[in-house]
Amino acid sequence: MLQTLFMLIAVGVCIISISDQLQIDNLFSYISENTLSKTFFFDDIKAGNYFWKQFFSGAFIAVVMTGLDQDMMQKNLTCKSLRDAQKKMLWFSIVLTLVTFLFLLLGALLFIYAERFDIALPLMDGDPKTDLLFPEIALNTGLGMTLASVFILGLIAAAYSSADSALTSLTTSFCVDILDLNKHSDSDKKRIRKQTHIGMSVLLIFVIIAFKHILDSNVINSLLTAATYTYGPLLGLFAFGIFTNYKIKDKWVWLVALLSVSISYSLGQIPAEQIGGYVIGYELLPINGLLTFLGLVLIRR
Repeated sequence: MLQTLFMLIAVGVCIISISDQLQIDNLFSYISENTLSKTFFFDDIKAGNYFWKQFFSGAFIAVVMTGLDQDMMQKNLTCKSLRDAQKKMLWFSIVLTLVTFLFLLLGALLFIYAERFDIALPLMDGDPKTDLLFPEIALNTGLGMTLASVFILGLIAAAYSSADSALTSLTTSFCVDILDLNKHSDSDKKRIRKQTHIGMSVLLIFVIIAFKHILDSNVINSLLTAATYTYGPLLGLFAFGIFTNYKIKDKWVWLVALLSVSISYSLGQIPAEQIGGYVIGYELLPINGLLTFLGLVLIRR
């Protein structure tokens, strides 16, 4: 709670500081009149940002990245009752909507500030990176040590609020599902949990380093694109378990998941010019899930 609070305070302070520098009297009116405030795109059904494509694929992303994610669901599973868990999910949705709105507001202000004061997008490996605009403005544009300090605190808070829960869920899943921890003695359980936690921490560092070199777009887009591949089989497995009573040949599930991801990835690499200018986006997630579902039907007993 404290980590999230510090992150939101940092966002609030940055919004106020940048608004003062831009001498904005009415922030919401100012942003709404800017072209950056445009949210819904209905012009071109082939475009990647077409509203209904984003809406339906976004709904599936919400299901898999929240409902099927150990990292997120462990928070609900610790509630005392089903009703408490339902209330938690409702309030979480409301709070998350407000927090997302704040970040979008800050994002628009950063680009407006950069345009006003002729600040170029920072380069990484020779390419402009929008992800680096916030630290560039906070640390290198003369806005003062207060904003720079608040930015660093917010960054640390955001990183830890994500990393600690991710490490917990990774450790739990690996110990329970892969190592079958319940078969071991109490002393061995404690040792195995610690070793696994350290191992996952090291692995996470290497993943972050690798991600820096793999990224070819901004972090958010890259993460959601990766989610269409990694969460697709989960979506298919979940739907199969909910909507059918079939038993399956368990030993072939990994092959179905692997083939589903491979086919989805191949579809995602098709150039738009080859399919009439249609840009394949996050709709790969339900397609991936459907492929997994059909594959599971094929290996039913």
